[in-house]
Amino acid sequence: MTKKSTHIFSLVLFSVILMIGCTGEEKMQTENEEAVISTETAKGFSIALNDLKASEGETKAIDSVFSCAGNCWLEYRVDVPVSGRYRVLIQAKGITDSSLVWIEDHVHNKDNRTYNITSNVPVEKSEDFQIVTRDGSPLRAGKHDIRIHMVNGLEIKSVDFELLREHQVTPTTLTQNMEGEEWEIVWNDEFDGEGIVDTTKWTYDIGNWGWGNGELQYFTAFRPENARQEGGNLIIEAHKNDMDNPWTSARLTTRGKTTFLYGKVEFRAKVPAEKGNWAAGWMLGDDYVDELSWPYCGEIDILESVGYQMDNETGNGTAHSSAHCGAYYFKLGNQATGTTSVSNMNNEFHTYSVVWTPDSMTAYVDEKAYFTYGDTSSELTWPFDKPQNIILNLTMGGGWGGLEGMDESVDNQQMIIDYVRVYQKTN
Repeated sequence: MTKKSTHIFSLVLFSVILMIGCTGEEKMQTENEEAVISTETAKGFSIALNDLKASEGETKAIDSVFSCAGNCWLEYRVDVPVSGRYRVLIQAKGITDSSLVWIEDHVHNKDNRTYNITSNVPVEKSEDFQIVTRDGSPLRAGKHDIRIHMVNGLEIKSVDFELLREHQVTPTTLTQNMEGEEWEIVWNDEFDGEGIVDTTKWTYDIGNWGWGNGELQYFTAFRPENARQEGGNLIIEAHKNDMDNPWTSARLTTRGKTTFLYGKVEFRAKVPAEKGNWAAGWMLGDDYVDELSWPYCGEIDILESVGYQMDNETGNGTAHSSAHCGAYYFKLGNQATGTTSVSNMNNEFHTYSVVWTPDSMTAYVDEKAYFTYGDTSSELTWPFDKPQNIILNLTMGGGWGGLEGMDESVDNQQMIIDYVRVYQKTN
């Protein structure tokens, strides 16, 4: 594979990008290069650290190096050139053994939410500056108010953003007829191949930016260890302490390939036990660009399962289905959701589905309904008249998966999917 050249278009007079040695992180970047670099010249931008808009905490600036002995933040107005997924490169050195840095986007948003687009990044205590990175951070084109949070003592020399993948507009929308007596399949993947997934149907989401939930895994691309077809199934597999990350795993989406409006969306799967995992088959509005899009773009959770709610011996656990929108979502504490008990979730296949019509949606496990949502009173309550993408992923840790901690004896987990199908009604 020929390495593509990358250039960072700087908003400052200088931008220091150090070449990293042949580490596990570089190996991961190389293996994922085909998946993430979309053009011959990757676009990006840098924060001009001296162009400070606001700050909090005791900071010092010497020769464009900002230092903070405790907890501080620095606020900047930046102009993002292209909507997409970015690699964030922070040149810093820790002052204590617990130094951290993280970046907050859209700091003055109308919902007063905190959009952490890097998760908390440890910075080693050192006499020398080092570059720490996060991959996959979502940013939309235009002007942003961004804060750099410096925690437990830190010095920062530069912050750069390198475009990994431009935002993908989905070219095909399938709108399903919902009148009739019988179901017919309009789209499906039976996973009857071998090796990597069918990339005419699926896009690999990539990165380790925390995914809005403080998750631990790096989602890889084109890596059979994390996502593969095998024996008529799709296996999504998470690995601990893999490629210089706490965990690796995979997240597959139909974004950029096909998006769906209405229909019966169904998959058959086994999901893992043990504390720390969070398995999901769900849908996200195709309008999503960055964290400001959510939950206004809409989200339909066909199945969510967390390992700590499952009995490790019997596999008996809980299936969750939810509808997230501007009026109802979990960060308001009022999300529309339903749960049901499911036996032997990790060793037996169960069928999970949502029937989505122009005025309601109903979730099923093994054809038994357990959750219905149908508030169509406004755009905030019903963004579900717009297309959604299908997503399959296995995450580790984070705000929900890791709520009761991680089972330290576990070093890999599997979510196994037999098929994914989308149906419409017919006579």
